[in-house]
Amino acid sequence: MDYLNEILLGDCGEVLKALPDNAVDLIFTSPPYADQRKQTYGGVSPDEYVEWFLPKAEQFLRVLKPTGTFILNIKERVVDGQRHTYVIELILAMKKQGWLWTEEFIWHKKNSYPGKWPNRFRDNWERLIQFNKSKKFNMYQEAVMVPVGDWAKERLAKLSDTDRTRDESKVGSGFGKNISNWLGRDMVYPTNVIHMATECSNKNHSAVFPVELPKWFIRLFTQSGDTVLDPFIGSGTTAVAALQLARNYVGIDLNPEYIEISRHRMAETQLGLPYIAEERENYQARDGVAHSLNERRHDESP
Repeated sequence: MDYLNEILLGDCGEVLKALPDNAVDLIFTSPPYADQRKQTYGGVSPDEYVEWFLPKAEQFLRVLKPTGTFILNIKERVVDGQRHTYVIELILAMKKQGWLWTEEFIWHKKNSYPGKWPNRFRDNWERLIQFNKSKKFNMYQEAVMVPVGDWAKERLAKLSDTDRTRDESKVGSGFGKNISNWLGRDMVYPTNVIHMATECSNKNHSAVFPVELPKWFIRLFTQSGDTVLDPFIGSGTTAVAALQLARNYVGIDLNPEYIEISRHRMAETQLGLPYIAEERENYQARDGVAHSLNERRHDESP
């Protein structure tokens, strides 16, 4: 079965059975949330969500490489005035299935407008949960570094004696910091909170995330030529991000309309690649630097 750089029609739990073991480097996806997208995906009750998702997660586990990562964009819904526990239940069930729950990122939606319900305020964030098959997985942290910011100009201008040594936590937590380590740095590592506006221009899908969101994780967990899978590809955003960053993609969806939209977007993206060739070369060069730094970090570890 040809699957690289293809958008495939069908239920991902069944389609993935045709893929070989250890075939992909990153799974990035946003499945239907419980009882949402009823018209396009049929809707899944919160009480039945874990049972619905686990067979698919079993296939994700099989096709993901031991060094790969699974990023799950998911959010619990409110039922009868309180948040349902299906996301927590899913995490615990996936741990029993063999997954490692490694990290959790928060997507802060910068352009979310204010609002409230009688007993709570409007959410302007979503979870992106990181799962792995093993504790040793590929991660290229240098690829997502950010500018140090204006705060450093004032904070680093006058350093005290305490700032020049490792200032241990006063509560005995074992944490400490040496502020002088920031001197001379133009780029720093980000936190696990990603500040990014929602996608407002793409009307082809009921729940579209911005292309920069999968791009951020593709840079962090893959290299040029690696393979990215989105088993709920929707309008194709993850595949577009992968192609623009010189990665292979595999997209799956059970909705024929979304399949056509995704394939059309991929054709348009492919046509546009000659115009962003220089940008792609920059990505590949940056990937090479991040890869060498990552190898050196592993070599230097005890």
